[in-house]
Amino acid sequence: MAADPGPETAARRPARGTARTPVRLAPPMDLDALIADPATRIVVCCGSGGVGKTTTSAALALAAAEAGRTVVVLTIDPARRLAQSLGLEELDNEPRRVDVPGADGELHAMMLDMKRTFDDIVAAHSTPERAEQILANPFYQSLSSSFAGTQEYMAMEKLGQLRASDQWDLIIVDTPPSRSALDFLDAPNKMSRFLDGTMIRLLMAPSRAGFKFASAGFLLFSRIVSKILGGQLLRDISAFVAALDTMFGGFRERAMATYELLRRPGTWFVVVATPEPDALREASYFVDRLSSEGMPLAGLVLNRTHPPATTALSATRAEGAAEEVAETAAEGAELAAAALRVHAERMQLAAREQHLADRFTSAHPEVPVRTVPAAAGDVHDLAGLRVMGEALTGPDADTPTGTPRTRVLPARRG
Repeated sequence: MAADPGPETAARRPARGTARTPVRLAPPMDLDALIADPATRIVVCCGSGGVGKTTTSAALALAAAEAGRTVVVLTIDPARRLAQSLGLEELDNEPRRVDVPGADGELHAMMLDMKRTFDDIVAAHSTPERAEQILANPFYQSLSSSFAGTQEYMAMEKLGQLRASDQWDLIIVDTPPSRSALDFLDAPNKMSRFLDGTMIRLLMAPSRAGFKFASAGFLLFSRIVSKILGGQLLRDISAFVAALDTMFGGFRERAMATYELLRRPGTWFVVVATPEPDALREASYFVDRLSSEGMPLAGLVLNRTHPPATTALSATRAEGAAEEVAETAAEGAELAAAALRVHAERMQLAAREQHLADRFTSAHPEVPVRTVPAAAGDVHDLAGLRVMGEALTGPDADTPTGTPRTRVLPARRG
């Protein structure tokens, strides 16, 4: 029996005189059915930074509203262009209604303000006097605006708040633009580990009831940390920890509750990547993590692909034809040759992108894929979002070349 060709072999060019090895085809992803299904309550768009998660989230939210859902999209992108594309002057930490003429449903949008979200948590889960102490603390002000992982954790907190309100029947989350897509899933555990850390416990020890005198070990620790951090910063941290003591359990409970919310039926993850090695490598790690955590994966959106206008003319034939046309020196020959060369370059780029997509599918054959062509420019209005939404939710074979939306180029035949 012949051995399995393995993930790399399927993508290699076969030797001369041998048959082509068929690539493993990815299953199609039906995002149209997913966002229209009343059982779908949360869609999380995730991936590494710079792959188009924000635009993908907004386009899906618009498509869902036009399908009759009452949708809120939570974005992390502070760029004004997204607000402008939704017809709003600005976005803030509260949902705003977006006017979508002719839509059967409703679309609301908001932009996460992580410091305001943290402030709201403090106000909601402590007394007014204790909240005032925490909000005025310099260490808290730094923690709530710039501490590593705070943005991801606050995105999870805001998601939990939106779901608890039960005001929307679909929530679409654009995860923070982290270097690593895994940061979003790791945020609750990171925050919990920070609150449970050895230094935090030591700083908290003198403030606990019944701890009247600091031990010699703690005094030595305090002097060392004071030299490293500075006396004032150490006092700020100690005061912050003392004021926050009663809230520690709430942080852990909400972190676990939101994490479990992501695993329940009705939540789906959509991994977004571009056809670049680093982005697809990050997507692969994220898919593996979702699988190991038992979280529901809808599939991969391969964004900003470059399908050719036609697949009937190969790159090699186009280059050869360009040379022949240029040699004729006839009127318009130079322009025709240039067009043929552009097509050849586009075919080569599409082949490179398809090769990378095939490698991903070889490693994750069960993961559905949807390719989305790159837009001619930035999406700056509802019409642009609608075009992207059609690419995300349209029928699988409804493309100009007939190539399924799971692919950039048609599959090779054996």
